[in-house]
Amino acid sequence: MRPASSIMDHNSLRKFQRPAANTRGAVILAGGDGSRLRPLSRLIAGDDRPKQFCPILGDETLLDRTRRRAALSVAAENTFFSLTAKHEQYYDRALWNVAPAHKLVQPANKGTAPAILYSLLRIAESDPDATVAFFPSDHFFTDDAAFMANVDAAFAAVEMLEGSVVLLGIEPEKAETSYGWIEPVDSLFGGLPGSVSGVKRFWEKPQARDARRLLTSGGLWNSFVMIGKIESFFELFREHLPVMFRMFTAALSTSGTRGGAVRSLYEWIEETNFSSRVLERAADRLFVKRVAGVGWSDLGEPQRVIGTLAALGVEPAWMRTAAAA
Repeated sequence: MRPASSIMDHNSLRKFQRPAANTRGAVILAGGDGSRLRPLSRLIAGDDRPKQFCPILGDETLLDRTRRRAALSVAAENTFFSLTAKHEQYYDRALWNVAPAHKLVQPANKGTAPAILYSLLRIAESDPDATVAFFPSDHFFTDDAAFMANVDAAFAAVEMLEGSVVLLGIEPEKAETSYGWIEPVDSLFGGLPGSVSGVKRFWEKPQARDARRLLTSGGLWNSFVMIGKIESFFELFREHLPVMFRMFTAALSTSGTRGGAVRSLYEWIEETNFSSRVLERAADRLFVKRVAGVGWSDLGEPQRVIGTLAALGVEPAWMRTAAAA
């Protein structure tokens, strides 16, 4: 059930003090294979490294950019990285100054649901009461500080709305059909910049007609940045992926055999998407914070990368090399 106070504006959030720093955690999701962008990442790096380890937009890798962005709200000692074992040669260099315990290495990439659950269970071992924000590692924002101010407000909302998970929804620039959308519930204040509303429905890559309606009716692009207390995320897993939750809990609690138990589990489970298997089924329990005035792009496809670079007026060295070839 959604808490009775389901709508808040930005000003009401600002009245609440920022939670203590040691209650905040961040997980940067950096375990994907980046297969759709592989031709471009191969051109840039000369090998098959995933896009998050590539300097696509300049000198920094996408992971570097995400790490710097997250640091505006979450202390480095509370920041964790969801990784995949086969990428070790890339993340060892990129995260050379990160404590081993903060590298949450999965035996294999089995989708976002296992990555999120494994991360939460590992963090809960030392801080079960933490509030955690999840950040994809392949996103671009025109104003990192402005976006992270919205993340700060979402942390505050989670403290106010008991049992809540708050997603960050970007005010759309066009009727994009290749993004996921969030349709907020109808409310008096839900269309105000910075407002927090209940979620009516998720739309994954909607048809053009639906995207146009969402654009004009207050729909938001789903950034997949989300904040909630560990127990709130666990409740979503217990309800919508109960078998996975029980198996992960058992594997990580097996005394002295964590490595083998987790590897066996990853060999058995199927690839599972958190958006389709959890978020879409739990819409009535979730909240979305409206983020306005922040340019955003999911750099999951080559055309989005090219479009983002064109909008920025940036021509990286790899692009000049490709043009001259």
